Amino acid sequence: MAAFMMLPPRPRKDRVFRGTISHLTNLNDDELRRRYRFGKDSIAYLCNLLQDRLSRSTNKSTALTVEQQVCIALRYYASGSFLQVIGDTLEYDKRTVSRVVSDVTDVLIEIKDDFVCWPTDVDSINRIKCGFYRQCNFPNVLGCIDCTHVRIQAPSDDEPSYVNRKGYHSINVQAVCDFEGRFTNIFANWPGSTHDSHIFNTSTLSNYLQTNHRGLIDGVILGDSGYACRSFLLTPYANPIERHQQRFNGCHASTRSVIERTFGILKRRFHVLHSEVRMKPEKVCRIFGACAVLHNIALSRNESLVNDDGACVRLDQPVQAPAFVGVQDGRNTREHVARVFFSN
Repeated sequence: MAAFMMLPPRPRKDRVFRGTISHLTNLNDDELRRRYRFGKDSIAYLCNLLQDRLSRSTNKSTALTVEQQVCIALRYYASGSFLQVIGDTLEYDKRTVSRVVSDVTDVLIEIKDDFVCWPTDVDSINRIKCGFYRQCNFPNVLGCIDCTHVRIQAPSDDEPSYVNRKGYHSINVQAVCDFEGRFTNIFANWPGSTHDSHIFNTSTLSNYLQTNHRGLIDGVILGDSGYACRSFLLTPYANPIERHQQRFNGCHASTRSVIERTFGILKRRFHVLHSEVRMKPEKVCRIFGACAVLHNIALSRNESLVNDDGACVRLDQPVQAPAFVGVQDGRNTREHVARVFFSN
């Protein structure tokens, strides 16, 4: 019988379980913010907020704690690195990182309406109107709207529709923010080739405003010239000739710039939105929503990355534009506001 050479058995890699030692033990607040974008108190707040939804239903001592899950997800959002790099940095398996990021993202989306919500009560509406008026002297503004592109890998399904006008693959996300840069509405559902105005026309916000908007007294949102001018969405004059039209456009641009700054701060805070996200488009949409929730939480807890240049706002009465009794469409409403407030 022929003899067979027996190869030595391949050594089995030992399983390594991570303990429950806090990631935060040896880091001060500045170091935590550089890595996770939140200080120690704010990370504890997030852990308490997500505790019931992220707690593992197991008695195993090797199960990830809520704090570990939150830190893994925050590190991914903040750095935008590959899942493998996050795993190597924090000493977790890539599959663990992927599962945790998915779980934390889903939980943040579940609570999105608690932190990203359209103003409906009188105090909130008046506070926002006052804030915009103090900053740029534009009356009755409820928010500024725009879209931003988040770069993604070329998807396998319907790939051409994700190529935007700049030539790369992306999703096009619509957002509205208030004068402090706080998101009040997010709509992430469309590929990069979709025009901004089409996204707005198909959004729940557009349906809400068309159904419930009673006129200028209810407030308006400001958008760029890519949108159609409506009674509730004012855009700049295409060819301003008269003095009040030119002043209107200047004030409109100054006021609306807050949404562009907010997108910049969001992507600076969470680099995952600034780099190419290697996930399916629907998951990228959810990650954007999760980062928007964290952005609003960061503002409420004074975790801003830049100096706060917003005005100090009191709960008082906003400056109201005189009632407009003309034809309730975008162009007539815009002309009314321009003549009343910008003719001098």
